[in-house]
Amino acid sequence: MLMNPVLRSTLWLAFFGLVLAAWAMMYFMAADMDVDLLGRPGPMGERMRWMDPRMDMYMPMANFGPLFVMWGAMMAAMMLPTMVPTLRSYEDLMVSADGTRAGWLGVLLGYFVIWLAFAALIAAVQLALLFGGVIDMLGIATSRWFAAALLLGVGLFQFSRTKQICHGVCHSPMMYFLGHWRSGFAGGLRMGLGLGVFCVGCCWGFMVLGFAGGVMNLAWMGLATLFMVIEKLPQVGHYVTKPMGFALILGAGAVAVWPMLTGG
Repeated sequence: MLMNPVLRSTLWLAFFGLVLAAWAMMYFMAADMDVDLLGRPGPMGERMRWMDPRMDMYMPMANFGPLFVMWGAMMAAMMLPTMVPTLRSYEDLMVSADGTRAGWLGVLLGYFVIWLAFAALIAAVQLALLFGGVIDMLGIATSRWFAAALLLGVGLFQFSRTKQICHGVCHSPMMYFLGHWRSGFAGGLRMGLGLGVFCVGCCWGFMVLGFAGGVMNLAWMGLATLFMVIEKLPQVGHYVTKPMGFALILGAGAVAVWPMLTGG
């Protein structure tokens, strides 16, 4: 099926526009909370950080709705860029099979619906951690041991069979399409939902790591996004997964031991 070049260009521009809008939204949210690009709070942010979430006054970061919006924007900013190889693979099938632009949109929508569901879950987790005193109002771990445990857990997950299976699907979306092919918008939606599940299984750990250094740390968000994009590239993806696991495990050790060595 021949593709309309104008429609193709318009949809890709809209796709990247959505990604840029999500990053802009995260930037303005961080600025509104007085947090810099490294997640470090300024004077106002420092006061907000240690507020009691049980206070009677309304605090957005202690309520599910604003947290869900924040995590939804974060999912768009971080995970949509990783979809580019998948969407390009589907476009190849628009030429060699009966793929359609409606199916392309269905894949995109299904994928993002799964990540929005994950955003709802992790927003609920953040509330539980906040009211449990494990993280502060800015989503930063209150204990270095909790931060070290997150780094260690995600690092070990990089070597797991689950990571291997999920990464295999994300790394080779063409094989997933060939094995689960469905035509039309409904078919694309179904395949997008399936791909989204595998993607969450592959990358959930990098979302959770936000609690180690603060969920509004835009530098971490950028580095995590870059790594996840590289991890899904067909040529190099398999070569970076385990080294990242080693790096995270070493990071866990550094977080746990460094303050003792420096007397902090």
